[in-house]
Amino acid sequence: MLEIKMAAKIAYLVFLFPVIVSLALGSFVMAEVLNEPERELNMWPFKFSGTNKIQSDSIKIISLQKEYSPSSSIEIQVSVTDSTFDCGDLYITIYDLGSSPKQVITQSGYFGQCFQKDNLMLPIDDEFSEKISDSGQYEIVAEINDKHYKKTITTSEKFTIT
Repeated sequence: MLEIKMAAKIAYLVFLFPVIVSLALGSFVMAEVLNEPERELNMWPFKFSGTNKIQSDSIKIISLQKEYSPSSSIEIQVSVTDSTFDCGDLYITIYDLGSSPKQVITQSGYFGQCFQKDNLMLPIDDEFSEKISDSGQYEIVAEINDKHYKKTITTSEKFTIT
């Protein structure tokens, strides 16, 4: 019987005592940190940067057809005429409009696209080419962010796989 009581005391000492000590120490450290000037407890660390996302006529999807067969590739280029976006990151996303909510089929990112001075088509030194084998209606969205991620312009078009 004495051995059982001794084992119970050792179990409390080994398992429960470290938990109590770490909670007390953590609370003390947190209180000290929050007492420092310019400190605050941010329980929601994600900030919405206030990016201005605008549907714009200054970005256009070039060479998209209205219908494709399942065996053909969807190849597009993007033209941007807004001088604010001389360099930026381009994202091209294809959504399936037949599902609710619409599902992303594919997304491609092209980073550090500097194009304005030469009026280049995007993506530079690369190409967007995708095959979709399932028939249905799809939406393609082209979006470019400025180099500081403060402004975003976007455009979209629909097409069908028959």
